[in-house]
Amino acid sequence: MNSTIIRVGQGTLGFMHSEGGTPTYHPYPVKSGMSIAANLRTAFKEETFLVGGGSKAVLLVSSPTLLIPTSEFASYDNFDADEVYGNVITGHKGEKKIITDISELNATAVFPVNNDLHMVVSDHFPIVDTRNVMAGVWRYLYDNYYESGKQRRLFAYFHDKVVDICAFGQHRIHFANSFPATHAHDALYYTLFIWKQLGMSQTNDELYIAGDMPHGDWLLKRYRSYLSHVTTIDHNDNIPFDITICE
Repeated sequence: MNSTIIRVGQGTLGFMHSEGGTPTYHPYPVKSGMSIAANLRTAFKEETFLVGGGSKAVLLVSSPTLLIPTSEFASYDNFDADEVYGNVITGHKGEKKIITDISELNATAVFPVNNDLHMVVSDHFPIVDTRNVMAGVWRYLYDNYYESGKQRRLFAYFHDKVVDICAFGQHRIHFANSFPATHAHDALYYTLFIWKQLGMSQTNDELYIAGDMPHGDWLLKRYRSYLSHVTTIDHNDNIPFDITICE
C-alpha cells in the first residue's frame, strides 16, 4: 500500500496505512460537537502514524452519489456539476463536487465532499485522490460477482446507516439507490421492495449481501425465509468493507 487511506463516513473517521508492509486499520474516536474536518485536524496532531504518511492520500467519503449514463454525460457541452447534482440531490450546496468515470459500467458518478475536509487533507498530502465508497464497491461487485445468465443478482451493501442496493444488466448498472437502514425492518422492506420492482424470482435469482447489517442474524434469517439464494460476502467485521477493497 503506497497511500494513506482516510475514510470519512456519517460521523465516523478511520485510517488505513501500511505498517511494516502490512495494511493496518485505525478507527478514530470522533469527538461530538466538532466537525469531521476539525476532528481530522486533531487526528493529524495526535496520531503518530499520520506523521510523514507519504506523498499521496486517498480520501474515501460516504456521500450521496448521482449516476449519469456515459452517453448522456458526453452530450453536455458545458457540464455544471453543482447545478446538475443540486437538481437531483439536495442538502450539499457549496460543497466540492467530484466527477468519477466508471466507464466499465457505462456510468459517470458525481458526489460531494466537504470543502474544509478536503482542504485539511490537502494541507498534509501533496496528492489527494478523492473517491466515493460506492464507486469502488460497484466496480468490485461487478468484477467479482456479476454473471450474465439465467440467474439475476441483486446486491445490498450496508454502511454508514444506509443500505445501497444495486443490480447490473447488459454490462452496466441497471439499478442503484440508497435507503436508510438504521432499523433491520426498514432494510428488509427496501430490499424486498426493489426485488419485486425488478421482477426478480424468489426461487431462482440471488441476493448478495456485504457490510454491517443492523441486527444481522435476524435480518439474514428473514432474507432467507423469503428468498432461496442468499449469500453473504465475507469480510473483516472490524474494518469497513469498502476500505478493504480500495486499491
